[in-house]
Amino acid sequence: MRERSNLHSKKGMGTVEIVIIIAVLVSLALIFRAGITEYGQKVMSFCFDDSKIASAF
Repeated sequence: MRERSNLHSKKGMGTVEIVIIIAVLVSLALIFRAGITEYGQKVMSFCFDDSKIASAF
């Protein structure tokens, strides 16, 4: 009987842990927003730079 009540009490822990992880990730994104934005712009400018394309003709 003890094992069954112990399993029942831990049922909601997964949801709480997921919510805490999401909250931490959102707060980190807000703290480092400028750095993340700058990095994203550098990556996009590198990927879509027309001077990197070799001329086929």
